[in-house]
Amino acid sequence: MSAPRNIRTTFGFYPPEDNSAAWQASIESFTNAVERDFPDSVLERRVDSLRGVEVLDFDIEIAPDVWVTGTTAMPSPDYAYITVGNATADEAAVFAQWLRDTYLPSPGCVRFISSAAMENGEENPWPLPATGDAAVIEAVLRDHLAAAGVE
Repeated sequence: MSAPRNIRTTFGFYPPEDNSAAWQASIESFTNAVERDFPDSVLERRVDSLRGVEVLDFDIEIAPDVWVTGTTAMPSPDYAYITVGNATADEAAVFAQWLRDTYLPSPGCVRFISSAAMENGEENPWPLPATGDAAVIEAVLRDHLAAAGVE
């Protein structure tokens, strides 16, 4: 059996469609959580030129010598998204487990989609598993890519 390809893509994480306030998130709370859990992180706040909202760009070392780069926008308490760019499914899974288990108030309130799948016509975010370790999450991310014909 061959090893799965390590497609690099952007993974976006979102609150539930029917409860956009489920994350109870803000840029401040996300910044505090990242600084607490990833002390070597690099954080930069800026205003997104396209949407005119404040965003936080981040580089986080999720494992020794494994960094993810992303952006989060939480312009109001009822809206949020977090992207991790140019990441493989295994890298995104480690970040997603931290997001689900450490930062968010409920493990069942995360949806995700990848830019690679969107380029192949996928429009609907998938639910992130509410339980399981990074390997379980990685399998779901890979299933998502495969269902869209990416992997």
